Amino acid sequence: MPAFVIVEVDITDPEKYNAYKQLTPATVSAFGGKFVLRGNPVTVLEGEWNHERLVMLQFPTKEKAEAWYNSEGYQHAKSVREGAAKAKFLLVES
Repeated sequence: MPAFVIVEVDITDPEKYNAYKQLTPATVSAFGGKFVLRGNPVTVLEGEWNHERLVMLQFPTKEKAEAWYNSEGYQHAKSVREGAAKAKFLLVES
C-alpha cells in the first residue's frame, strides 16, 4: 500500500537549505520513493496556511518511507538542513 510523506517547511537560511535540497533526491529514490510535490505554490481554499513550502513524497510502503527517513543518507541530509529550516514531517498510508 503506497505511503506519503508530507512536509511543511519554513526556510530560515535559503543557501543552506539549497544544499539540503541537493542531497535529498538520491536518498528518496534509494528507497523507491519519488517527489509528488516539491515547493509548488499553495493556494488556500479554506483555513490557514502559514508555511513557505510544501513537499510530498510517495513511497511503495510505509515501511520504505520509515526506512528512508531513518536511513544514514537521509539523516546526513537532515543534519545539513539543521538551522536552515523548520519542518514538520507527516507519514500517511493511502
